[in-house]
Amino acid sequence: MAVRIGISGWVYEPWRGVFYPKDLPIKRELSYASTKVSSIEINGSFYANQKPSTYQRWSSEVPEDFCFSIKASRFITHILRLRNCEKALINFFGSGLLNLQDKLGAILWQLPPNLRFDPEEFENFLKLLPQTFSEATQLADRSERYSRHYSDEIRNSSRKLKHAFEVRHHSFEDPEFVRLLKKYNCALVFADTAGKWPYMEDVTADFIYLRLHGDEEFYTSGYKQSSLLWWADRIRLWQSGTQPRDALTLTDSSPSKKKRDVFVYFDNDLKVKAPFDAIALMKILNPDQTDLFTGSPA
Repeated sequence: MAVRIGISGWVYEPWRGVFYPKDLPIKRELSYASTKVSSIEINGSFYANQKPSTYQRWSSEVPEDFCFSIKASRFITHILRLRNCEKALINFFGSGLLNLQDKLGAILWQLPPNLRFDPEEFENFLKLLPQTFSEATQLADRSERYSRHYSDEIRNSSRKLKHAFEVRHHSFEDPEFVRLLKKYNCALVFADTAGKWPYMEDVTADFIYLRLHGDEEFYTSGYKQSSLLWWADRIRLWQSGTQPRDALTLTDSSPSKKKRDVFVYFDNDLKVKAPFDAIALMKILNPDQTDLFTGSPA
């Protein structure tokens, strides 16, 4: 099982000349970043549905063993607030993300901080989510905005989709929320937000999803070596099928002892900390890798 460590987004002006070489063309930033980390969270899909050709282009610019996670449309999560959103889901899956094929990691559903947990409404939304590529193409085919563009290979694929939920209202600190995630094999995002939003470590799916926004100052502060070592210890346990003894969980149930994929994304990008923290964590977990970027923040 894989541990994917990366960054949330890659187009940031302050990164130029610090993480990105000064003479690197903007159009080559994705290609460059994909050689330094093993995964990237696509943020553009949160603000607007992308084009099928855009996903195909992104896929062509990264190594074969690279993967993307997709931040789902805020129109679904923040505007519709998970209600009456079947048409929006149809267009989201019709926009081409399945063209990433083996390079598609997980789909992140980030809920707004003013959205309260409603068990019935939340389960109704979970029931709408496709569980495989094939199911997602059937949904996409109903789109009035996008033509039927997925290949037969994608249409016939039984590959499972991974859905992860990041919550930002304390009403989600509810065992019923954990139960619903487990029922539909959706991951609870372990989101380090410097204490700003809820933090829970219940394992609810066959994969783990972490978002590290900064442990002292939201979006801004970097991670000290001691903090990265702490996270590395937990990641090893989660990947192996166990969990830390001091795990902050809402329920007493232990996760099944099966190895899991782990996705870790650093989102402390304001002061160019994210790429360097990602690389440092990669080095801790893979000390034998010698081809990682060795620069440091200015």
